[in-house]
Amino acid sequence: MVGTTAQQEFLVEISGTTVTIRCPSSKDPILWELSGVKQDNKEQNYVIENHDSSPVNVSCSAGGEKYEMYLNARVCANCEELDALAVTGIITADLLITFGVLILVYYFSKDRKGRASASGGSRPRGQKMQRPPPVPNPDYEPIRKGQREVYAGLESRGF
Repeated sequence: MVGTTAQQEFLVEISGTTVTIRCPSSKDPILWELSGVKQDNKEQNYVIENHDSSPVNVSCSAGGEKYEMYLNARVCANCEELDALAVTGIITADLLITFGVLILVYYFSKDRKGRASASGGSRPRGQKMQRPPPVPNPDYEPIRKGQREVYAGLESRGF
């Protein structure tokens, strides 16, 4: 946006595929241009029906002042508009449900653990039996100091 006397902002409203642009100038008549093409509208608001989301240069001029803007608005036909209160409500409800499920899982797992250890049918647990280390395979014994000459002719191969 460029103004000759003051820097002011356009007001852009998007609803579905309709884009409404309000010129910062309050003088009449207002001349609108979209990508260099003059428009018939002489009002302060310019409405683009069925905008196709393509970028466009918008300018309005009145009383020797010209304001320009590059509009790159994404629109869609079947989008739902949500206000801040609705978004806050959705997030709050999601958090409450998540914490509710977390509490239910905690209490049910706590009860299940208590019943399993108190039941008389399970066998008593003693100390955990540790398995001895596996018996080394005689085919893969480590090379002893006296046997190094036998393997000295073997070289490592690069793969």
